[in-house]
Amino acid sequence: MKGLGTSVGIGIGKVLIYKEPEIKISKNSISDSEQEIERLNQSIHKAIMEIDNIYNITLEKVGQPEAEIFAAHKMILEDPEYISAIKEKILTGNVNSEWAVREITNSYISLFQEMEDEYLRARAVDIKDVSDRVLKILLNIETKDLSLINRETIIVARDLTPSDTAQINKDMVVGIVTEIGGRTSHTSIMARTMNIPAICGVKDITDIVKEDDLMIINGSTGDIIVNPTVNEVISYRKEKEDLDKLRKELEKLKGQESISKDGYKVELAGNIGTLQDIDKVIENDGEGVGLYRTEFLYMYNDKLPTEEEQFEAYKIVAERLKGKPLVIRTLDVGGDKDIPYLNIPKEMNPFLGYRAIRFCLDNKEIFITQVRAILRASTYGNVKIMFPMISNIEELRESKLIVEGVKEELRKENIEFNENIEIGIMVEIPAVAIHSRQFAKEVDFFSIGTNDLIQYTLAVDRGNQKISNLYNQFHPAILSLIKMTIDNGHKEGIWVGMCGEVAGDEKLIPILLAMGLDEFSMSASSILKARHLIRNTSKKEIEEKLDYILDLSTADEVEKYIDENIISNDLDI
Repeated sequence: MKGLGTSVGIGIGKVLIYKEPEIKISKNSISDSEQEIERLNQSIHKAIMEIDNIYNITLEKVGQPEAEIFAAHKMILEDPEYISAIKEKILTGNVNSEWAVREITNSYISLFQEMEDEYLRARAVDIKDVSDRVLKILLNIETKDLSLINRETIIVARDLTPSDTAQINKDMVVGIVTEIGGRTSHTSIMARTMNIPAICGVKDITDIVKEDDLMIINGSTGDIIVNPTVNEVISYRKEKEDLDKLRKELEKLKGQESISKDGYKVELAGNIGTLQDIDKVIENDGEGVGLYRTEFLYMYNDKLPTEEEQFEAYKIVAERLKGKPLVIRTLDVGGDKDIPYLNIPKEMNPFLGYRAIRFCLDNKEIFITQVRAILRASTYGNVKIMFPMISNIEELRESKLIVEGVKEELRKENIEFNENIEIGIMVEIPAVAIHSRQFAKEVDFFSIGTNDLIQYTLAVDRGNQKISNLYNQFHPAILSLIKMTIDNGHKEGIWVGMCGEVAGDEKLIPILLAMGLDEFSMSASSILKARHLIRNTSKKEIEEKLDYILDLSTADEVEKYIDENIISNDLDI
């Protein structure tokens, strides 16, 4: 069997099939709606107390960023709009609390599930998790306590909620396999943080395996073996020992340079979306932040964040980095990132529509507010501005003019900022990659956004499961566009980074190094492994193979060549 590996490592243990208790709800008429609302209030109060407890457990066992998931859960139960809608349903319909909670929650979940971005779709899980907690309290339903697991266990479930994952005994849970989910689901994120191997997307796994089956999982490849042979167990135990040894070795790389065997130095940075993410970048010895996704400041708000709120957020990150680079991407909204209060109209092709820099140039007050906040924060660290979704030179020039206008305003107001702040663009549209020599004359840096570059180049909606097999980072056309962008940037004397998922791809890191990529920005948990790969790679040796690789016909041929001629031969991993 095979699924999507979302947290690396080898897990060997007995299966525990975890099924959420069924929550059956019927619609009942009530005679005293005020008494019913009091019943709801008591259940919400108890749910908040439970969430506070889980927050503290997660803070102690996992860390601050993951604990913030439960702070967000608490905010849902304290959201006056959400709770008022439930109470209104009770009052106007004279219905029971359970029915009202389910009805209102379903409408919220539907809103999130319609979003194309995997990260945002996964947030529907938060709302369901919170509402299910309230419903179980209302219905007096008890659940299995995963903290009591006392033997080496692989949890097999349709899905695990953040609450489930937070409470597992991480000393005894050696793997997680779920039928649904992806790399950005909370289960995967928390599994990676706790160093628990995880595999998602294994259809009907809860019906295929039995309780107490022996199972082996490989969180890197997605491979699953049920009731393995003795030789398979011995082989995978050896592989697990090697991986555990490597993990300990990686810790020794903290404080070391990210430099190839033949002396080519690069920068390994982290991608962040919230203030909490910066802790993981620092913990993993990141050499800066190559992508600050500022849209989360807008998404976790019910109104536009003020200049002061944004300034404080950017300032905190800049100060925490102590002079290391901080690349702040301006608002990337629209497409798959719907923010209700912005009232962006629904479109047939949102990825190709009214989004990112297009929205900002059409809503200059919002854009100017953000630019002011970024410029003000630039005196507190090594801050850079990056524009997303640029498709032509005119957009870039207009964006730069706005920055210059804001600079002039700040000068008049005697507000300090970095006069020489670097300005760059995301290279995520094929037209920009092809025309990159001309764009490079107008900016200080490029950051290649491979997630969208692959999607646009191959005409594959990366959120569409039916054609997900066509979305492939090894496609020779993708690699050619990346190399073209790097070469053109260097010809004009600017540095070139990458902030898409490909930057942390273990097979492609040596290729990108050989192409001359200056900065790799990735999830914090990948930084030390990337440093290990780079320090064990000779740029010159791989460089000599680039022409051959780029001349291959298919993605499979590229990946096979890398497996057989680069990873196995050049890297001691």
